[in-house]
Amino acid sequence: MNLPLNQFKTWMQERRKPVPLGTWMMTASAQVSEAMGFVGFDFLVLDMEHVPVDSADAVTIMRALEGTPTKGGQVVVRLPWNDPIIVKRLLDGGATTLMFPFIQNADEARSAVASTRYPLDGNGGTRGCAAVHRASRYGAIPDYLKNANDSVCTIMQIETPEALARIPEIAAVEGVDVIFIGPGDLSANMGHLGDISSEDVRHALKTGVEAAHAAGKPCGIVLGNPQMVRWAIELGYDYVAIGSDMSMLLARAKEQIAAVRGVEQQQTAGGVY
Repeated sequence: MNLPLNQFKTWMQERRKPVPLGTWMMTASAQVSEAMGFVGFDFLVLDMEHVPVDSADAVTIMRALEGTPTKGGQVVVRLPWNDPIIVKRLLDGGATTLMFPFIQNADEARSAVASTRYPLDGNGGTRGCAAVHRASRYGAIPDYLKNANDSVCTIMQIETPEALARIPEIAAVEGVDVIFIGPGDLSANMGHLGDISSEDVRHALKTGVEAAHAAGKPCGIVLGNPQMVRWAIELGYDYVAIGSDMSMLLARAKEQIAAVRGVEQQQTAGGVY
């Protein structure tokens, strides 16, 4: 048995066109996540930062997605924090692409990368070794320990003006594969809480993707509606998520209520997910 392909990492290396489109999974439901796996998204982001999902829940959701077209290497796990213990459990559980929230500088990025690597050839890796786990298909993948490092994709999430200014040094860290600009927290930390459509925020989002590209890294974002997603793609973002399973569920419910009552349902521009 071979090590499964990390499709998301391959897309980022190739800068695939059309731009991969995904969504956030915020319901903490394996069943809803499984259903979203059949919708047609290129990737899905399993959120552990703002959702009560622990490592066991995450494995259950990833397992549910294995029977769908959006599976395995197309699942991004957004960690609750830059914590090596959580990283180790998620990697052992089968995650291959990890998004680290609130990365502020190169040292934090370096620590994040180290937690995803087995110690090999002096790489400074700190990932602990277990003999048998889901990631190695319970020992069925030969030389898993020697090859696992290459299958991991790391995403550094930029959420403050300070981190935005440090994109060049963060992106330069060996092992950082991808940059992600978090528009919700970035706008809040810029003094525009809840207003990602502000001109100042839009300018920062443009500056961020340009800085990532200048550093040779692909860059992604999540936005709340098709209009803003198209805007981000026009700016050059390399992968984009639109809303979440939860926001889509709520939007569809509101749309149905509005249709029955004969009122127009307004789509807001500022929301993310």
